[in-house]
Amino acid sequence: MPHLQAVNTRADVWNVNNIHCRVQYQLLAEAEPDLLCRALNLFALQFLTPEQVHVQRQDDLLAIEIVIDGLSWHRAQVIAEKLRNLISVCSVDLQGADPAWVEAAQAAG
Repeated sequence: MPHLQAVNTRADVWNVNNIHCRVQYQLLAEAEPDLLCRALNLFALQFLTPEQVHVQRQDDLLAIEIVIDGLSWHRAQVIAEKLRNLISVCSVDLQGADPAWVEAAQAAG
């Protein structure tokens, strides 16, 4: 009977003990009536409430800024990817709102 070998496990990037940071999402999207609801719903589905939401319409486009605190860098990136996959979204830029926290979070994860 073969001996069991130890398996190297990956870091749990969803662990609540991971370093959390404050991030800012900047979206540029087509000015569709339901776009803001669809974007904010991605946060609501995870029981997250943004600290700030700023929306400005520029002709046929919406410029949206969302600031939220308490996310691990990995979780913030996953949400950014989900935002990119929304229909009508042209671009999503994810930035750390507090650079010191982002550097520590990226180094840890």
